[in-house]
Amino acid sequence: MTMKKAAKGFLLELLAIPSPTGFEIEGQRKWAERLRPIADRVENDAYGSVWAVLDPAEEPQEDDPESMKLRDRPFTVLLEAHADEIGFMIKHVNEEGFLHVDRIGGSDPAVARARRVSILGDKGPVPGVIGHTAIHLRDRFRDLDKEKTPEIHELYVDVGAGSRKDVEKLGLRVGHPAVYADRAEMLGPRRLVGRALDNRIGGFICAEVMERLARGRRRPRVRVIALNSVQEETGGYGARMAAYRLMPDVCLVLDVTHATDSPGIEAAKHGRVELGGGPGITHGSSNHPLVVRQLMSVAKKMKISLQHEASSSCTGTDTDSIFFQRTGIPSALVSVPLRYMHSVVEVIDLEDVEKVVDLLVGFIEGLRPGDDFGLKL
Repeated sequence: MTMKKAAKGFLLELLAIPSPTGFEIEGQRKWAERLRPIADRVENDAYGSVWAVLDPAEEPQEDDPESMKLRDRPFTVLLEAHADEIGFMIKHVNEEGFLHVDRIGGSDPAVARARRVSILGDKGPVPGVIGHTAIHLRDRFRDLDKEKTPEIHELYVDVGAGSRKDVEKLGLRVGHPAVYADRAEMLGPRRLVGRALDNRIGGFICAEVMERLARGRRRPRVRVIALNSVQEETGGYGARMAAYRLMPDVCLVLDVTHATDSPGIEAAKHGRVELGGGPGITHGSSNHPLVVRQLMSVAKKMKISLQHEASSSCTGTDTDSIFFQRTGIPSALVSVPLRYMHSVVEVIDLEDVEKVVDLLVGFIEGLRPGDDFGLKL
């Protein structure tokens, strides 16, 4: 895939902005800035979830009673992705000036030591490193295969301070968040590696879909709302608030899924999803069967290969927070395969990204104001 220069530039900018859960505002500003020239309007709620609205191309006819109802509330499709990323938070500063941290979301202590971080302090970002005792000095030096993953309280951050007062002079205190300092880069001609691809890539896809729809020969016949929500990594709260407020007729959630094609992962336990194999479609739990069926139909017509996933209880995504709002929102999860989730070396294939964009555009262009995803008994 050859991504347009402007689109790639926006994606890399979005990935570079720290957006740990509860502190997403700067990333949200960048996303809103990208959507304002495209959408009819961009709005947000009190906690920072942002949505962009593209109104239908045609007004309903006054002599059609059903259309008159739709004028008050057009048929609405919601595209949703979450804006936040995992990270750390300062929990304690000791007298020697080392910072002890807690996790924000599902940060993995197993990959944390000896990594650079950026701490979002009152005076701006402060660089730091998560300490790692040299192999020569560890008690278990002669039996390394028995070393255990560190507990979160065993991690500490070195910011070059010699005391607690030095830390305060840097503008740091308990409660400030931190993210890994790694940036995204290309890995071969088609693949992208970096932190926060979960799920900044979903917000990027939403923006690309909105631009395709707005710049197309004809706008969709339904209202389209792209939502970039906060606080998914700690419970899906932003999606819950926004979905209750917006109450769409149908929702497509964009997130990443585990690519299980790297060594050591058993398909019998985790299913089989391949990087570059196309979008993931999830069946079961919060995924509405009629929405899933329509996605499959669109994919077949567009010759887009799909990868099927099972959800016997919950998806672990914002789909679980959206589908049950008010009287229920028919929803489905569409996923981008991703290797090494919740690390600084998350990897995606840009061909998968393009196929997801194509699938969503095709789905939305096929919607009509009178569509109904309610199950008929």
